[in-house]
Amino acid sequence: MYEEILCITHKYPPFTGGMEKQSYELIQGLSSYYRVHIIAFEGKENKLLWFLKLKSRVKKLLKANPNIKLIHLNDGAMGVAALWLQKITQIPVVVTYHGLDITYPLTFFQKKLIPKLIKYKGAVCVSKFTSEQCIKRGFDPKTTFIVNNGVDLKLNEIPFDSAITRKLVEKYGVDVTDKKIIMGTGRPVKRKGFSWFLKNVMPLLDNDVILILTGALKKSQTFFDIFLRCFPKMLRHKIQLLFGYPDDNKEVIEQLKKQRNAVHLGRVSNEDLIQIISLADLFVMPNINIPGDVEGFGLVALEASVRGTYVLASGIQGITDAVINNENGTLLPCGDSQAWADKIKEMLSYKEKLKILSEKGRNFTIQHFSWQKMVDEYIQVFDGFIH
Repeated sequence: MYEEILCITHKYPPFTGGMEKQSYELIQGLSSYYRVHIIAFEGKENKLLWFLKLKSRVKKLLKANPNIKLIHLNDGAMGVAALWLQKITQIPVVVTYHGLDITYPLTFFQKKLIPKLIKYKGAVCVSKFTSEQCIKRGFDPKTTFIVNNGVDLKLNEIPFDSAITRKLVEKYGVDVTDKKIIMGTGRPVKRKGFSWFLKNVMPLLDNDVILILTGALKKSQTFFDIFLRCFPKMLRHKIQLLFGYPDDNKEVIEQLKKQRNAVHLGRVSNEDLIQIISLADLFVMPNINIPGDVEGFGLVALEASVRGTYVLASGIQGITDAVINNENGTLLPCGDSQAWADKIKEMLSYKEKLKILSEKGRNFTIQHFSWQKMVDEYIQVFDGFIH
């Protein structure tokens, strides 16, 4: 007979993103081992309303299913929103932490809320860096575990479509003929290092190198942009972190205007993104240190690696759990533009060597970062609290 658990998540399909994907794959995987009850925000009602109704829904579900042995919350924000669980039930509660949900630099959060998060029975951290941040804040090392995120290995099975070269011209106005291609993707937030890379690394590269960036990029100011200007700089920064605000957006646009060999395609379809990554010679993740803002893991690096594109990444924070130096990529000094430029030139100079390293990286990622491996490690953690 299957043990019963309850998974509560506010990051779930049909919404897309790394945390939504991780939450979905985890719950699907756990369902083959436990009887899983799910309370998930799926966009069928207002999110605030969903949170307001959450307590009564949980109470009703627990009453109807008295054999539930463990509750899992998908992130630190969910942990804060469900602190009442510590009073209404003795069932062990385990929370997954991703990075910013433990380092968020608001004094009230750090001084008042984290001591309450510590009282949950267990913590699962997506990287060694996140685990260190938890333990530094008083979490019990004996009940704080590291389980790396996985990557969709089915990405490896999608064939490369050479028509993407023509599509880049016809749909996006980008000609990559005789170009060596560097690729990067993600939201334009400062910690991602896109404007830094454009400003400091691109001018050091040869003229036959082109940088292609993708991800949301706003070309004009919104009401929220104007509203934020009313706040002092430090408070503005905290609001930006809380809402995942694209605080590098303006600088990225300014730097793109100054570069001949750099383009930003904005949002692209998942199909196009996969093919552009495959077309690229290198995938870059040039993160920089921003106080209070952290990279808990490096899922996009794993997705690039699975597509057979070699990864260069900053050796900081949770990225070092996803990119293993000289295995599925190379870790470079954060903020060292010359080191980045030198490594890029070296990699692009030896196509055959790069091809061998890319294939080695693909195989390493497939072997070490499957969703099933992640699920198995969660099961091991959960069983320790259930039995």
